Amino acid sequence: MSVAPDDWLSAEPPALRIGALGWLRVLRRGIPVALVLSGGLALLLALRLIERPLHGQHRPWTPWITQGVCHATLWLMGIRWRRHGQPMKGGGAIVSNHGSWLDIFALNAADRIYFVAKAEVAAWPVIGWLARATGTAFIRRRRQDAKAQTALFIARLKAGHRLLFFPEGTSTDALRILPFKPTLFQAFFAEGLREELRIQPATVIYHAPEGEDPRFYGWWGEMDFASHLLKVLAAPRQGSVDVVLHAPLRVADFPDRKALAAACESRVRESFDQYLPAPARRAVEAR
Repeated sequence: MSVAPDDWLSAEPPALRIGALGWLRVLRRGIPVALVLSGGLALLLALRLIERPLHGQHRPWTPWITQGVCHATLWLMGIRWRRHGQPMKGGGAIVSNHGSWLDIFALNAADRIYFVAKAEVAAWPVIGWLARATGTAFIRRRRQDAKAQTALFIARLKAGHRLLFFPEGTSTDALRILPFKPTLFQAFFAEGLREELRIQPATVIYHAPEGEDPRFYGWWGEMDFASHLLKVLAAPRQGSVDVVLHAPLRVADFPDRKALAAACESRVRESFDQYLPAPARRAVEAR
């Protein structure tokens, strides 16, 4: 049910229509969100000046600021947030489906994590600034960079960072799960990590506002970030998002990256189908 033909990529996104009241909602929500983001960023950078010389790559304090800011941002937007399951204890990595730029806030609110993102994200306005400040690991998905990326992941994981990967490789319309690509899972099998590392699958499910297109929060293809942000801020009503944290998997229990990727994908799909709202199910089946 969570997989549909590839023609969803060429489907027309929901139209952007913002009236006078919509612009008032943009200001009412957007100004407080901007203040919280800028204030949180300033506090994080100031605290990092103390944290860095004392702890180096370890960040025992600043991730708490990121988590609090993400909780506050979702609340100010009016998006209801629910977490099912508990963050794993100790070090490890998280893998999740990817339906929207809002995943950054939904998943950061669920746990103190560091995202792994494509290098282009670093240049994005707002999102790129926040990503760099909060310790995002930027990568290029090129074969010649594979060894350097593995070394980066190993260093971050050994520093106690809980990295979050999006194995689908791209965001979707939030109505489906794409096959998990096993490439990035190879880093988990590095010597010195495999025996001790655990991977926690996570599922993000969006519930569109009542009466809106089920793809309302989805962000895919060539959709413009600024337009999508305005649409969300201008909505008369907001929907909600569920984050499901599954039981962690021991890397040592799997023979290779393909088996581990398949196991993580299976768990993510299972809860996605369980929590996906009825209008979204019908939309997937109709396409």
